[in-house]
Order: sequence, then structure tokens, then C-alpha cells
Amino acid sequence: MKPLSLVRPGDGLSVLCLGAHSDDIEIGAGGTLLAWIAAGARLDVRWCVLSAPGERAREAQRSAASFLAGACKSDVVAGTFSDGLFPEQGEAIKAWMENLKSGRAPDLILTHRRDDAHQDHRAVSRLTWNTFRDHLILEYEIPKWDGDLGRPNLYVPYGEDVMERKIALLVEHFASQRSKDWFDGETFRGLARLRGAECRSSGRYAEAFILRKGAIG
Repeated sequence: MKPLSLVRPGDGLSVLCLGAHSDDIEIGAGGTLLAWIAAGARLDVRWCVLSAPGERAREAQRSAASFLAGACKSDVVAGTFSDGLFPEQGEAIKAWMENLKSGRAPDLILTHRRDDAHQDHRAVSRLTWNTFRDHLILEYEIPKWDGDLGRPNLYVPYGEDVMERKIALLVEHFASQRSKDWFDGETFRGLARLRGAECRSSGRYAEAFILRKGAIG
């Protein structure tokens, strides 16, 4: 297991981020994106949330703008698929994802874990792999009451400044989630500290991913 050295300061990277709900990308990979931008990577990010109707779409837009401040280019796409019913909407979601393939192919895709306990997350992961068959895909993790955290094999380390920024932005932008007993800074910091210990992060914190196939050059 090792930290991910996918980009260096000044390098360009095109990233497609896929999240079932409007806080998923931020929780699973927000620290990674903040760390890469802070390190001087030139990111071109397409940020796609599949279930973001009404106020959740506005949350997603505002949050993405904050997390991607400093990116060279960003584009936010909000879908209106029904929360909790993704497996039943598979054909429509597949067509929606196929439309994302227009334009420049991403260097990297961030998506949900294949075996996530949430049915919407699993559906997104399955259709990501089904749609983007020739891409480097990293699967991120979402803490929840189900207790379904897996055994990642790839890490992106970062320090206290990124950790504080990630927590502050999550709390600021997702008022709709604050009533959930797991949605707080202690949860996000605790998981990041554990992953940081696993990869011996010099900054103490890290986000972890599953890399199933693909090459890192």
C-alpha cells in the first residue's frame, strides 16, 4: 500500500468525479482534490452529481465551487434521479453517463466503491465501470452507520490544513445533512487519521481508494 503520486506541481490532470448525492464527492475525495490544487496541479474537473434536485443542486454547485477554487477549469453537472431508487433507474442512468463521454476523455475517474452498502452508490460504481472501460478509475469510500468500510489499496496523503479546509467546507455547504448523527467533523477527521496511519502520511491524514485495474505512470 502506498500514497498516490499521480500528479506533481505544474502537471495537468483531467478528472471526472461521479457522486450519487450532493455530498458524496466531497466526503470521499474532497481532501484529495484540495491537496492536488494546493500542491499546484492544474486540474480540469467535471463534477457530476446524479441525485441533486432543488436545493440539493444548489448545495452541489456552491460546494463544488469552493472545493475546486484554484482549479484551471471546472464544470458541474447535476442530475435529478430519485434518491434510493438508482437500481430501478439503471437504463436512464446508463444513458446519462454515456452522454458524459463526449469531449475530452478524462485522465482519471473518481467514483463510489463497488461494494458500498448504499444501493445508489453501488449502482453508480457498476455503471461507471460499464461505461468507462478504458480509463483509470479510483473508488472512494463514504463513512456511514452501516459500517461497511473496506480495505483500500491506494492512498492520497495530506496535512492539517487540507483536513481543516475539508471539514469547514462540508459543514458550511451541507445544512441538509447536519441532522445526521454521523455527519460531523469528528467522523471525517477520524477516518482520515486512520487512513493516514495506514499509509504513514507525513501530514497525518489521507483519503483512501480502491484501485482495481489501470496503470499509474
